[in-house]
Amino acid sequence: MIHRRAVRALIITGEREVLLMRIRPPHGGDCFWIAPGGGIEADETAEATLQRELAEELGLVDFAHGSAVWRRHHTFNWGGRRISQKEEYRIVHADRFAPVMADEAEARVLDCFRWWPIADLSSASERLTPLSLADILDRYLRDGAPSELPDEEILID
Repeated sequence: MIHRRAVRALIITGEREVLLMRIRPPHGGDCFWIAPGGGIEADETAEATLQRELAEELGLVDFAHGSAVWRRHHTFNWGGRRISQKEEYRIVHADRFAPVMADEAEARVLDCFRWWPIADLSSASERLTPLSLADILDRYLRDGAPSELPDEEILID
């Protein structure tokens, strides 16, 4: 099993949209939507990871790092490997932009980008991850960042 830490960005526009990426698993199966971001390398901070990942995955380099709003420990299969990933989700406010994928490895599994109206997430027929994404964003828009992060969500696929 591979253990790793990751950070993901919930990029929100003033029009209450969030940017998600639809991914095709390398081992087959249904596509699903995730927030951009990725693995924390060596002694990188969460902020440095987001700076690197958002530049590679979206071409986004000028943004303000926001608050952490969610944590998840997700165990899953990916490309023939079993991954145990501890993730932190952080808010990033940005104007709508056209994302450009520069990471060749990520480009092989990327199906498309989409700006989702946050109000539409709770009725989405496609799989969103984390499963509670609509609630996380609704709570943030209603109450702001939590003063204390909720307990880590545990998900085992």
